[in-house]
Amino acid sequence: MKLLTFLGLTLSGLFFIVPNLPKEIHPEKSAMVSSSNKVVSAYNNLNANHFQLPNLESFSEALKGFYSLKERGFFRKDFLTIIDFSLSSRVKRLWIIDMAQNKIVFNSLVAHGKNSGEDYANQFSNKNESNKSSLGFYATGEVYQGKHGLSLKLDGLEKGVNDNARQRAIVIHGADYVSDNFLKNHSRLGKSHGCPAVPIGLSKKIIETIKDKSCLFIYHPTII
Repeated sequence: MKLLTFLGLTLSGLFFIVPNLPKEIHPEKSAMVSSSNKVVSAYNNLNANHFQLPNLESFSEALKGFYSLKERGFFRKDFLTIIDFSLSSRVKRLWIIDMAQNKIVFNSLVAHGKNSGEDYANQFSNKNESNKSSLGFYATGEVYQGKHGLSLKLDGLEKGVNDNARQRAIVIHGADYVSDNFLKNHSRLGKSHGCPAVPIGLSKKIIETIKDKSCLFIYHPTII
C-alpha cells in the first residue's frame, strides 16, 4: 500500500504534506472523517442530478481528503472535483460535486497525459517534461488566457507526488481532442502533456465553477 503525506496525518492510507502549515495547527487535534458508514451515507444521499455517480472507492478517498483539507483552510469553495483515472478515457470520468447541496453539477470526459497510457492511464509522474498525469489532491488557482484559451492553474498539495504542478504548467483547459467526435474516430480520447483537459464546450463553465481554491482530486487505485 502506497503512502502519500499530508499535514503529518495518515488518512485512510494517504499521508499528505502541504507547505506553509501554520505552526498553531496540530494535526492530532483535528477531527477527521474516518467512519466508513459516514462515507457510504454521503454517497447514498448524493444527488446524481441525472448524471452517472462516481465509483464509491474514488468518492470515499476524495471525500475524506476534502474535509480534512477544508478544515485547515486550504479551500474557500464547497466544490469537490473528482477525476477517476482507473476508468477508460471513453467514459465520463470527471465529476464536480456541489458539497453545499450534495449534488453533482458536472460529469465530463477528461484527458490524461500522453505518456500515462493509451485508453487507460497507468503511469504517473511529478517530473518536468514527463508528459504524464499526476495523482492526488490539488487546490484550484487563478484563471488566465493561455494557448488553449481560458485555463485554470492548479497547485498540487502532495509533496513529491504533484507539487510540481505549477512548474510543469499542469492546468485545466479545453481541448478539441476531448470530444465524442474524437472518440468515434480513435476509440479513445486524445492525450495532453499531463493536463486534465476537458471538452471545449464545457471548459469555461467548469473553470468558472471551480476556480479560486476549490478541491480537485485525481484518483487511481495505486495511490491507496
